[in-house]
Amino acid sequence: MNNKSETYRKASEYWASIPATLDGVLGGFGYISDIDIDGSKLFLKALQSLSNPPDTHTALDCGAGIGRISKLLLLPNFDTVDVVEPDEKFIENLKIYVGDLTTKLGSVYKCCLQDFNPDKKYDVIWNQWVLGHLIECDLVSYLIRCKNALTENGIIVIKENVASSGRIEKDDTDSSVTRPLKQFLQIFKKAKLKRIKQCKQTNFPEGIYPVYMFALVPMDKEVIPADEEIQKIETINSCAR
Repeated sequence: MNNKSETYRKASEYWASIPATLDGVLGGFGYISDIDIDGSKLFLKALQSLSNPPDTHTALDCGAGIGRISKLLLLPNFDTVDVVEPDEKFIENLKIYVGDLTTKLGSVYKCCLQDFNPDKKYDVIWNQWVLGHLIECDLVSYLIRCKNALTENGIIVIKENVASSGRIEKDDTDSSVTRPLKQFLQIFKKAKLKRIKQCKQTNFPEGIYPVYMFALVPMDKEVIPADEEIQKIETINSCAR
């Protein structure tokens, strides 16, 4: 078995051992869920305030887990939400957790992101706390496939831990990596994606990684952000203005 296969096998085994609970999918940090969702709501609101905002017909929740982001963020804002999740027990619990909003739940893809190839177009493709499990070449390929699955004004959102050390930091427990900001930017460039918004999540407890949100569109997409340049916004409150 090569290193790539071994990395993905270990990650699958780790998540297979994690309970299908809020605390489980957040690695013991379930108490930050409300703060996290509040930040994401403001970021999504900022995207919907663009001069050419994404539609609100279809969204995709990638690495959905028990459906936390689907239930609390995407389903209230989109007509239909599809989900991608490789772990069977999370999928089984997803519809229970989503509850009354299940009627707006669309396709459920039991698939790892490195193998996922969207078969329809999406207005927003949301990736959160999952891309650290993809090795770089697979992440670039995955982002290219997501780019090709966007509607006319569609946007890819990435919300991930960012290493302040300036280097890749490995976690042997779940076989993931935390990338520095510079590497994220290099990956976006390789996938021919450009940032139109960037925010740092606020109000998280001390001692955990900084968390950044990126809104990405195809590099050749004509976007008209404020002042004709990428909006590098440092706080969630700034995003809401």
